[in-house]
Amino acid sequence: MRSLLLSLLALLLFTGCSQLTPYNPDPQAKSFDEEDLFIFSALVAEEEKRYAEAAEIYSELYARSDKSEYLYRALAMYNGAGAYETAIARSREEQLKHPEDRNLIRFEVIGMLALEQYDAAKEKALKLVAESKEAEDFLLVSEIYIKTHRYDTALKYLERAYAIDFDEEILDKMSIILYVNLGRQSEAISYLESHSRLHGCSPTICRRLAGYYSDQNNVDGMLTTYLRLYETEPRDEYAQIIVKLYNYKKEYLPLLEFLEKSGSDDITLLQLYINARSFEKAAALSRKLYEEKGDAVFLGQYAIFTYEKAEDKNDTKMLDEVVENLEKVTKVHEEGLYLNYLGYLMIVHDIDIKGGMEYVRRALAQEPDSPYYNDSLAWGYYKLGDCKKARELMGPVIEKLGMDDPEVSGHIRAIDACLAKPKPKNKTVK
Repeated sequence: MRSLLLSLLALLLFTGCSQLTPYNPDPQAKSFDEEDLFIFSALVAEEEKRYAEAAEIYSELYARSDKSEYLYRALAMYNGAGAYETAIARSREEQLKHPEDRNLIRFEVIGMLALEQYDAAKEKALKLVAESKEAEDFLLVSEIYIKTHRYDTALKYLERAYAIDFDEEILDKMSIILYVNLGRQSEAISYLESHSRLHGCSPTICRRLAGYYSDQNNVDGMLTTYLRLYETEPRDEYAQIIVKLYNYKKEYLPLLEFLEKSGSDDITLLQLYINARSFEKAAALSRKLYEEKGDAVFLGQYAIFTYEKAEDKNDTKMLDEVVENLEKVTKVHEEGLYLNYLGYLMIVHDIDIKGGMEYVRRALAQEPDSPYYNDSLAWGYYKLGDCKKARELMGPVIEKLGMDDPEVSGHIRAIDACLAKPKPKNKTVK
């Protein structure tokens, strides 16, 4: 009840009051020397939620200046302090002096509403709205019907208030009554969707829509709404929800496009590039991430993708850069992926076969049964001429990967051809 009253009071103070002519013909003119000091004291008390004290100061300001805005503030503060009887009494007293001032009637109705004097409040409010046809009066009447659980009637008055200037806060209240109190969920969503198409999907409207779609497990509706919400308010939490929804729907291409456009989740975007074998983009993004975060893992990924995207895999300059970067990575990350990749490159390109094999052995120390690491080590032995040892290592590799893997089948053919040749002089490999 307190939050409801404060919202109604705010509506009166910042919309209703501005539409009325103050009693003083020149409200900007100073009425007495200490007026500014009184105003400051009242505002401080109001800010600190000392509403009763603020009400007394505003009352004094009104008494000494006859400016209507001080009276409205005083009445608002009495209601804010819970002094509803005082607010009602003052409103009625002032109505005798200023019967044309509808704002005084509104404050009286708000006080009666707080005291649950619904019949008396309804009588006053209905008479008021018949005369004014203003949005705040339709809202006052709707609140009375909401409090008495007559939601259909409350909705009618809210619809009339909304039709005046299409206020989204009023629409939000309408949607809640429709969705929660009347069980007309489709109608609530339809209202919100129509408003969003005509007037834009503001955070208030989009968040409410998203909540309703979530309640109904409508993934498409949630995704569409969060995409519109992100355009209006690009917050990380919305981007994360969008990513989850695209992943749930397995719609990776639009997810990739969203991430490229928004820049909201480069880690996920990098994974999508890898899955799509877009090594050119993956290399550029991993380098960007390394420069931003300084994490050697991204340097390792940049090195791998630089090699994978290269048209000429034997380009000396490219190989030197890739090897140098992977060596930096393996000094701080004892991770099998980078150790094996570095070792295999050194073996395949005859950069340092024995040194490459040592890197592969470090990878195997972490995953002894890895067919990929054993394949790399076997190729090292092949390069050194120990084809028997190479063939022994390839046995388990074939069992796990089979001969359909083109690299494995190519290695097996080369090793078997080596074994078929006459044996060279002894060459010991340690």
